[in-house]
Amino acid sequence: MHPLAQLDHKYLWHPFTQMRDWLKQEPILITQGKGPWLKDVHGKKYLDANSSIWVNLHGHSHPKINAAIRRQLKKIAHSSALGFANEPASLLAEKLVKLAQVGGKMGNSGSRGKPPRFPALTKNPQLAKVFFSDNGSTAMEAALKITYQFAVRTGLSKTPKFLSLDGAYHGDTVGAVSLGHVDLFHKAYHGLLFSSDKVMAPYCYRCPFNRAKPEREDARKYRQCRWECVGKVEQAFARQKKTGNPYAGFIFEPLMQGAAGMIPQPSGWLRQVADIARGNGALLIADEVMTGFGRTGVTCHITDETEVQVIEKADQVRLFATARVGVVPDVLCVAKGLTGGYVPMAATLTTDKIFSAFLGRYDEFKTFFHGHSFTGNQIGAAAAIASLDILASKPSIQARIRLQKAFQKSLRSLWQYSQVGDIRQVGLVMGIELVKDWRTREPFPLSAQVGFRICDAMARRGVLTRPVGSVIVFIPPYCTTPAQAAKTVDALGDSIREIFGRKR
Repeated sequence: MHPLAQLDHKYLWHPFTQMRDWLKQEPILITQGKGPWLKDVHGKKYLDANSSIWVNLHGHSHPKINAAIRRQLKKIAHSSALGFANEPASLLAEKLVKLAQVGGKMGNSGSRGKPPRFPALTKNPQLAKVFFSDNGSTAMEAALKITYQFAVRTGLSKTPKFLSLDGAYHGDTVGAVSLGHVDLFHKAYHGLLFSSDKVMAPYCYRCPFNRAKPEREDARKYRQCRWECVGKVEQAFARQKKTGNPYAGFIFEPLMQGAAGMIPQPSGWLRQVADIARGNGALLIADEVMTGFGRTGVTCHITDETEVQVIEKADQVRLFATARVGVVPDVLCVAKGLTGGYVPMAATLTTDKIFSAFLGRYDEFKTFFHGHSFTGNQIGAAAAIASLDILASKPSIQARIRLQKAFQKSLRSLWQYSQVGDIRQVGLVMGIELVKDWRTREPFPLSAQVGFRICDAMARRGVLTRPVGSVIVFIPPYCTTPAQAAKTVDALGDSIREIFGRKR
């Protein structure tokens, strides 16, 4: 075993990892990265098929982000946001606010193309303020506290309650965990948590209301239902309203739930439930920690979320899933890809109306009593600005379009395997659900560790990713080529044959 791996075994405790299993074998120890490639301590190269846990947008060691960090280092690495302002954080905040609007432009492309037009939602707000923090969990924690205090101060509720989706995962701080509903992650902390309510997620593949028989296609495309999932949301709001204490906030990941198992939302669902929530006075809290910064695709969705055209002009690209479907939340949380995957940084965006509830005389103590030592860090902000500039460039937009199409084509080859039950793709977020047999949808028990066994087999073939249960996840860096996309999918197919030894 390599000496560095021995140090890891001796001293480190890894997240979401059963360390007894970890200590049984030598880990893959990464030492270098370039573009979509990672290299381990033994010199073996791997395709990074999950963007180093969903954070790396443009590939490792990107020259423009490297240069931006070096320029900032010549000035200052960090100064406190408690009592002081700084240049890159101010510039980044402006960019984020403009990007979050449905009609806002991206970058400074100078294009004359008109942005897509959406019918207005009930009380669709305008985001105006940015609170910086460190990661997705802290972005959600800030959103929770902001919404809670706003509800109390405006008289909406003395004891604010929140509604989120079944299977939701919104982070690991106590507040963020309380908003989640993944028993496997959260039951260990049950005694620490406050109560939040859940409503069914639009999981078409396993929806009890979907009357369609299994087909060799994304379940959203052949589902047969009457939007019962939307009806359940409406019923939940109605029940809570009767108590005299309506929900203060509705929390959701737009278009694709990540840690729930890569659950994609059928076209039209988000706009319907957003209208229901707003009609009942709840704030919309969008968790775009995973879905933000172009992850859900480049194609433009108009009114009913039907893909109608490919946008290749920078000022018509929507980087947030919410903006792509014409929904502007009251609170928007971003992290992961914010800095291109370089530096831990997050942001919680909100409206002037919410911000104003925290204004008052010093002795009224309306201040938002919440903060982080590295809030608005200059290195992180400089990296984020560089990342946003890359995202706005035409070569990056075209590369993302090509990559999305390449995966759409390559993934079709997986339908030949009887263990592939559903293939779900939203832009450059993909989940392949493995089952005992596609005809029955019977799931594998978690104890079988099917996802990890498949990913171990893929690693031996030079492709790295991490499963969510029995769902194999692909979230590649945007610099991945179509040929590398095909290699990624082929590695999964070969691994399925290795583990299960047969086709359909």
